[in-house]
Amino acid sequence: MSVSKVVASPSRSGVFAKDTDSRVELFTESISFDERLYAHDIQGSIAHAQMLEKVGILTTEERTAIESTLLEIKTEIEQGEFETSISLEDIHMHIEKLLIDKLGDTGRKLHTGRSRNDQVSTDFRLWIRDALDRVDQLLLQLQKAFVGRCDQDIDTVLPAYTHLQRAQPVLAPHYWLAYCEKLQRDRERIADCRKRLNVSSLGVAAVAGTSIPIDREDTASRLGFDGVAANSLDVSSDRDFVLESAFALTVIATHLSSWAEEWILWKTVEFDFIDLPHDFCTGSSIMPQKINPDILELIRGKTGRVIGSLQTLLVLVKGLPLAYNRDLQEDKPALFDAFDTVEACLDIAAPLVEGATIKADSINARLEKGFLDATSMMEYLILQGIPQRTAHHMVGALVGLATENNSTLAELPLQEFQKLSPDLDEKIYGVLGVQNAIAAFKSYGSTAPDQVKAQISNWKTRLGL
Repeated sequence: MSVSKVVASPSRSGVFAKDTDSRVELFTESISFDERLYAHDIQGSIAHAQMLEKVGILTTEERTAIESTLLEIKTEIEQGEFETSISLEDIHMHIEKLLIDKLGDTGRKLHTGRSRNDQVSTDFRLWIRDALDRVDQLLLQLQKAFVGRCDQDIDTVLPAYTHLQRAQPVLAPHYWLAYCEKLQRDRERIADCRKRLNVSSLGVAAVAGTSIPIDREDTASRLGFDGVAANSLDVSSDRDFVLESAFALTVIATHLSSWAEEWILWKTVEFDFIDLPHDFCTGSSIMPQKINPDILELIRGKTGRVIGSLQTLLVLVKGLPLAYNRDLQEDKPALFDAFDTVEACLDIAAPLVEGATIKADSINARLEKGFLDATSMMEYLILQGIPQRTAHHMVGALVGLATENNSTLAELPLQEFQKLSPDLDEKIYGVLGVQNAIAAFKSYGSTAPDQVKAQISNWKTRLGL
């Protein structure tokens, strides 16, 4: 994209006695970041021109000329034949100026019945709508990667943690499906956000509407909107669709960051749970043995950028009076960056998940450490009629004894159990040990093998696998 000085913006009316100061042009330009709206601006303008023809503002010849010229301009932009200038401020004025250069007065008619306020809002809604659809597909791709691991990892048991301390055993697919659930809620937030976003602001003009007999429902239909905004003051001032999009992206980023943090830990020698594909790792400039999980670290780190974008947008709108204010120009860099960051993270996460290898031998070598069966034992005692708090204390005492003896609960002699409850017999060993503890689970949504297999089947159906 080349930059050159050209004539003044078409938006500058005859009321001004002096040309814009060059420092103002530099300070107020947005073409450096909003050029990416070009396709949606042209899409909106074509729909607007078609509506103007329908209501009799444009002739068929004028509408045809405008539409074909806008498509020609789009091609020029995509082929890199489009010069920009800070004196034309933004992509919208660049396209209109070029249209006027090519068509003269016919080009000047296009802006009838609209303002840059509703034009920009419409373009941004169209761009975000497409971006939300891309994110949804990337989330789906990551869900498929997690579900795609489940069959191969079905016999692997992992320690689940609370407070980063070993808690209870779970099947590895139960872990993978936990992330599928989080990503599904992310997709639902995206879909919900899209519903509120998909309302047309085109035709509310600057702030109060227009006296031109336009048909807002017509342009909304042509652009795929579900309806039209009912209040011109509201929609010309509002950016909650930007905030909501940024929030949805922030939640996605935090989910990715949590997953990245976990796998960074799992990759350490201390955990030794997982191997990452080497083509998604980096080395050290000085230590030849290093295989660093830099991609995961960057996903974790880039989450801060997305959170920062949401913060920026919230502060941007917190004190704005009705209706439009130029502050809103600053909504685009933050949201563009949030989308770019999340899309990049999601795009690289799926192949990383697909290519990782669970280190079952390493996990199994230490799986009985940490008394992962303690809760299953407590629940067994409860089913024998012992009150929960009493059973909780009893198992705690036995864990203390096993710790002193450097043994597992399953290695304690039966008489130690019978000291606490004389009615206990050999059956108690049927819930001790990680594999027995796994088999003891019963509740819906648990890591019980039949529950996990049913959930795998369910997710395969939901995702079309």
